Amino acid sequence: MLRIDSHQHFWKYDPVEYDWIDDGMAVIRKDFLPGDLEPVLKSNGFDGCIIVQSHQSEQENDFQLANADKYNFIKGVVGWVDLQSANIEERLAYYNQFEKMKGFRHILQGEPQRDLMLQPAFLNGISLLKKYNYTYDILICSDQLKYTEKFVAQFPDQLFVIDHIAKPNIKQAEIADWEKNIKAVAQFENVFCKVSGMVTEADWQNWKPADFNPYLDVIADNFGTDRLMFGSDWPVCKIAAEYEQVAGIIAAYFSAFSKTEQENVFGGNAARFYNI
Repeated sequence: MLRIDSHQHFWKYDPVEYDWIDDGMAVIRKDFLPGDLEPVLKSNGFDGCIIVQSHQSEQENDFQLANADKYNFIKGVVGWVDLQSANIEERLAYYNQFEKMKGFRHILQGEPQRDLMLQPAFLNGISLLKKYNYTYDILICSDQLKYTEKFVAQFPDQLFVIDHIAKPNIKQAEIADWEKNIKAVAQFENVFCKVSGMVTEADWQNWKPADFNPYLDVIADNFGTDRLMFGSDWPVCKIAAEYEQVAGIIAAYFSAFSKTEQENVFGGNAARFYNI
């Protein structure tokens, strides 16, 4: 079975386009390209990865699709389109020609309107994804989880995946509200969850593997091992941990699970979800 990293990024660093990379994140203020990741994937035993957009433009799609075209280890792209646009269907139809374009996401976590996902124009865009066999990555912070149950309930046939376990505040060990809301969302069988992005929600300098166990318990209990997928969130993870450490946290946690369950989390589910 393929071992797939379901979530990573490439960029040519530009301080204006990537203004979210602040002074505390100096380590990622540079270019990160396929040639940088390929040896890291290989040394960690991965066969491939999914690129996820980090800039909201269709130029980003061109850049990532070109990367995917050049490198066989890139198994799919999660791009960006303006889901609220009047010509959204035209754009979705256009991208159907690219086999490696697997789905889309919007940076909902950065929106001032925290319930943007429930607005009619946004819902209209989501309603068209299934027609073109696209997935949707839900990038939110934990405060937006309370809207997500109502959001996904409207699209029972659409494949969704929650990025970064919806970013609970691991640094402050906050769990109660997040747990309640993640349980509600996990009831929908068409919703998957990426086991990713946790180290950057913890204390960057002082985290320890045990910090993540309560959160991993919740997602393992509620999503099960058929709807979880490992993602490194490389290179963003480098703010707090190296690739080996991120993979190691998840491998150690799931080491008590069966071989099949481990294979699902580390590639099988991503391959199924993204149709690889």
